[in-house]
Formats: sequence, structure tokens, C-alpha cells
Amino acid sequence: MLYFKSSLFLFFITNSIIAFSQKRATDNYYYQTYQNKAFYFGFGVDINSSAYRLQQSSDFLGNENTKMVEGKNKGGLGLRFISNLKMGEFFDLRFNPGLSYMNKSFVYNDLQEKTIESVYVDLPFYIRYKSKAYHDKKVFLITGLKYTYDVASNSNARKAETLIRVSPHDFQWEVGVGMQFFYPYFIFSPEIKFGRGLGNLLLYNNSLNESKVLENVVSQVFTLSFNFEG
Repeated sequence: MLYFKSSLFLFFITNSIIAFSQKRATDNYYYQTYQNKAFYFGFGVDINSSAYRLQQSSDFLGNENTKMVEGKNKGGLGLRFISNLKMGEFFDLRFNPGLSYMNKSFVYNDLQEKTIESVYVDLPFYIRYKSKAYHDKKVFLITGLKYTYDVASNSNARKAETLIRVSPHDFQWEVGVGMQFFYPYFIFSPEIKFGRGLGNLLLYNNSLNESKVLENVVSQVFTLSFNFEG
């Protein structure tokens, strides 16, 4: 969580520096350059904090070996390509494929921590609603669905019978908020999103105690994105 709070601090500092350094004529706004563009493209850099949200099974009650199990937040990074289709004055359709690196941990009995390292191929589709411009700035809301595939999944590992296994496939819904800052040659669009998985990722293993005590495993991600478009 400290990792993500530091990222938020960087987010606000970056906005302040860019806004302070912007210089233009008061009667000429840069956002007008982009008003008639149906398409534009860009890239984004992500800082994320992810975890599994767990539901214990009936085997957890009275289990002598496992008295506590929970998910632990871990930090990660991502890089994405951005494509944006304008749909009227206030709405955009966005497709932002990319790669993201994430760590998620299972913590047992306050001592045992089992970490799953993942490299995801992300295929998200978003609808974005934007406000009217005010001095080369717009606020926006964004929501959508994302399919992810973990290319580093342990689900088919040779020693998978000794590991907690989760499915490499995941569908998530996301919702977020952000701002657009318009400049002569690009748009800077920082945003914060929350995402949660739509299905149970646990691949149940009846012979492994760490798996038996779990009923449901769902992904959860907070993402801070720095987008550059134009």
C-alpha cells in the first residue's frame, strides 16, 4: 500500500509541474486542435497494486494446519498501446492492449507467504465520458471490460501438485477517473482505475491443504496510468 501511496504522490506532483509550465495565449486553447480528430493513438505507463480477494472453504473451519489465510497487495508495472475512437463530443471508445507485470501473494498463519508472479497480456475495451473543456483541461470517467492472460502461469507446471494454482484466464470490469491536459503536440491523460475479476480463478487441488481451505479467489487491481496521446 505504501508503494501505491507513493505513486499517487508522484501523480499529483507531475500534474502540478506540467500545469505550472504550460504557456499559451489566453484566447487560443490547444484542445481545439483535437476537436475534429476521429482517431488518435498513444501509449501509457502503468503503476499497479494488485491482490487476490479470498473466500475460505468449509475445510478452513477447524483446520489444524491453517488458522489464517488472506491475500496481500503487491506492486507492479505495465506498458500499453492506446487507440481512441471519438463518438460525439463527450464519449470515446478505447482499446488499450498491453503487457503488465504483477505479484500477488497468499499469506498463511501470518508467516507463510506464497507469491505468484504474473506477466499478463491485457486486452481492455473502455467507454470514456469527458466533460467540457476548461482552460485546456477536461475531467473524464472511464469504465469497461478487460480480458487478461497470464503467460507466466504456474497452472501447467511440472510440480503443480505442490503449488496453489490459479487460472491464467481472467475477465475483469474496471472503473476510473482522470484528467486530460492539452498541449501543442500531445495530450497528457493521467487516470486512476479500480478493477475486479468476474470469476473464480482457483484451480482446486484436494490433495493440497493450502488449496483445500480456499473456496473462491478473485483478482483485484488498483492502477495509476500516465497516458500520452495525440
